[in-house]
Amino acid sequence: MKPIILMSAIALLMSTGLASAADPILGNWKTTLGDTAAIEPCGGGFCITLKSGKHAGEKIGAFEGGGGSYSGKITDPDAKKTYNGTISVSGDTVILKGCVMKVVCESQKWSRQ
Repeated sequence: MKPIILMSAIALLMSTGLASAADPILGNWKTTLGDTAAIEPCGGGFCITLKSGKHAGEKIGAFEGGGGSYSGKITDPDAKKTYNGTISVSGDTVILKGCVMKVVCESQKWSRQ
């Protein structure tokens, strides 16, 4: 009986990993400046790291959520300021929105590479 329980637990862990691997936010995205940003799993959520451009290698965001709707923090790498933000995914487009006190907000659309 114990081998069946162990195999069931292993199958559950593997299916959980596959579900997060298929999350629509994952992948490489072309920013409004033409740079590449990678959104990858990190911790219990997702991190955004710039892969090209003058800020290549910098982590600029950390988000949690799933199914196309996420919230967290986004950093403007030029200003070195971090804002509360949201990301929504629709097909091959993400819309990032960063806000100061939920009053002043700016949005960007990125496309999947």
